[in-house]
Amino acid sequence: MIDNPVFYAVAVPVLMLTGISKGGFGAGVGIVAVPTLSLVIPPLQAVAIMLPILCLMDIFGVWSYRREWSRKLMLYLGPGAIVGIGIATLLAGYVDEHMIKLIVGGIAVLFALNYWLGGRNRDVQRPENRTKGIFWSAVAGFTSFIGHAGGPPLQVYLLPLKLDKTVFVGTTTVFFMAVNYVKLVPYSYLGLLTAENLLTALVLAPICPIAMLSGVWLHRRIPERPFYLICYVFVFLIGCKLLHDGVLGVSGMT
Repeated sequence: MIDNPVFYAVAVPVLMLTGISKGGFGAGVGIVAVPTLSLVIPPLQAVAIMLPILCLMDIFGVWSYRREWSRKLMLYLGPGAIVGIGIATLLAGYVDEHMIKLIVGGIAVLFALNYWLGGRNRDVQRPENRTKGIFWSAVAGFTSFIGHAGGPPLQVYLLPLKLDKTVFVGTTTVFFMAVNYVKLVPYSYLGLLTAENLLTALVLAPICPIAMLSGVWLHRRIPERPFYLICYVFVFLIGCKLLHDGVLGVSGMT
């Protein structure tokens, strides 16, 4: 178990923010958890500690939205994510994390800007497209494996569908529960789930229900239009954060 008090001073507020974001908006701000924790512990250790915590948060999320998610969407989003995780596992030793951040960050920023600058077309509901759904869910599975950064790619597909806000969050929650539990297998194979990391996650576990249920409470009280506006703002800010981290990482390598 990590015995550095500075780590816990950083981890507690970050995990609260992550849980509120997951429980209330389906993903979003929680993407900053790994970069923030990496300020005080090695990045790979931050990723490893976060996975059991995310798995525990997912249990509370899925229970809260157990009757309010799209089974139809998950029939093809789930398999797409597994393909993405499989590819990421095979390429784990070759993937440039910083380039992935640049690509995902660029997609997220352009996606949000396209919505805001789209005029009257921005509120048009897009029809389901299985091919696009499988592609973006595979990208989400891939980026989630690399750094728990699967939110923006999935939202690129889901947000334009204009789902009921609760179905949107419920489907996102079920999606990432499936993704995170599948990731346990390759993470274990790669030796990331050490006793120290698991014990640290266990110490932080009591935060999970408090943060997730706080997010669910907020979700039930935010009207649908402001909810989607907040989601697009989250996607934009997360994209900016990923671009920032990617640029710093690439420049540090040169």
